[in-house]
Amino acid sequence: MPTVTDVPRCSADSTATHVVELLLAHGAVIVERLASTELCDAVAAELGPWVDATPVGADDFSGRNTRRTGGLLTKAPSTVGMVAHPLVLEVVEQALWPKKTTFQLHLTQSIAIGPGSPAQMLHRDHWCFDFFPFPRDVDVEVSTIWALTDFTEENGATRVVPRSHRTPDDLRYTPEDTVAAAMPRGSVVLYLGSTVHGGGANRSPGTRIGVNVDYVLGWLRQEENQYLTYSLDEVRAMPERVQRLLGYEPGAYALGYVDGGRSPMTILSGDAAAGSHTFAPS
Repeated sequence: MPTVTDVPRCSADSTATHVVELLLAHGAVIVERLASTELCDAVAAELGPWVDATPVGADDFSGRNTRRTGGLLTKAPSTVGMVAHPLVLEVVEQALWPKKTTFQLHLTQSIAIGPGSPAQMLHRDHWCFDFFPFPRDVDVEVSTIWALTDFTEENGATRVVPRSHRTPDDLRYTPEDTVAAAMPRGSVVLYLGSTVHGGGANRSPGTRIGVNVDYVLGWLRQEENQYLTYSLDEVRAMPERVQRLLGYEPGAYALGYVDGGRSPMTILSGDAAAGSHTFAPS
């Protein structure tokens, strides 16, 4: 197994290329204080009532004292500043498989780990694709967790196994192989779908809250069903970049069209004639 090292970190003014270099080399990277205090305050205020109303998890993996709240773009509209952050989107663009046509939003959720919660089972996020054995040189997913509270060793900071992203899927790790992605509020940890990680044990009296936003290749199914999570009217009110991220643009030349070849974006815009094509079998 690889030698355990700290998760590399860089400043908010780092270039996307630098962040990608660290991400691809280590499987995870922390960008410190990328979100402003004002953005974190707004997201926290919008999320608060929803988190309070969210039931705790039904099993050990979800966390029996952890509240996972999805559909954040309408529950906490300010999260658009995280979901569509220019640096993060450029990192995702560069890090994912270079032969892709596009990428899309995989999920949004807040994760509130309550006091006394044990550590989560270590896992790789790309296991959600029915444990398909993706080639180790094809990165299909980039996950992010934004710190709405400080992330510390004591309060359940996400734990990561650095450099695990290039190891076989069936290689199992122990908590001793992990390091805490400790970071101040407003920071974000980015990690690949192949990187082994898990929520940490919360041994503090407070709740650790993070905003989890994941991205995948445009031809993979999304973990959170974006088409039922938000109504068409809600999506129409969102910025165009977010509409595309939700999956309202084709994932490839003939993938995800409507009405014989139209881009779903034309449905949102109400332009019935725009972008019409015919994808006929040969």
